[in-house]
Amino acid sequence: MPAEGKEVFKPMQTIEIIAAIIALVYIYLEYKASKWLWPVGVIMPILYIWIFFQSKIYAYMGINIYYFFASIYGWIRWNRPTDKGELPITHTPKRLFLPLSVIGAAIYAAIAFVLIRFTDSPVPYVDSFTSALSIIAMLLLAHKHVEQWLLWVAVNAVSCGLYAWQGLYPTSILFGIYTIISILGYFKWLRMMRSETEKSLRPSS
Repeated sequence: MPAEGKEVFKPMQTIEIIAAIIALVYIYLEYKASKWLWPVGVIMPILYIWIFFQSKIYAYMGINIYYFFASIYGWIRWNRPTDKGELPITHTPKRLFLPLSVIGAAIYAAIAFVLIRFTDSPVPYVDSFTSALSIIAMLLLAHKHVEQWLLWVAVNAVSCGLYAWQGLYPTSILFGIYTIISILGYFKWLRMMRSETEKSLRPSS
């Protein structure tokens, strides 16, 4: 029995480390607001679907299926030309705060219901919280809204503790780093947004 457990652990740990490295590349590109984050974002969820399935973190397994398709959407959105050239970094319009909050709460309730009723997830409420918030954050990222970073701070901090509890230590460390980068990313994007605004206000020669 121990030998069998060891056999399962080794490939699991290897894939987890590979996924963590890819994820670090992804968040670095996100920090730089590089459109190349999206092709990486297509590859990364495939590995995490397998990891979270093995760990019985079902909501986050499902959320990575969403990440896969959201990354395709983000790639198209960021590459679509606008009247200002590239899609600019902006604040989330205030009119969207209430609808997004309602949608997030509904997603949380739906995921929690499914996990409690139909799965053996040991952490249905935490899993539902991070999953619902991630869906909204990914939507804001696809539209290049700076507030997406604030949602990722909450998601990553909670996820760091969740994965440590599940024994996914490389992933836990990754999400600890994510939390720090998300804080830095928020201020980085604010500076980039101000720079873009100033540049657009300069008279053309």
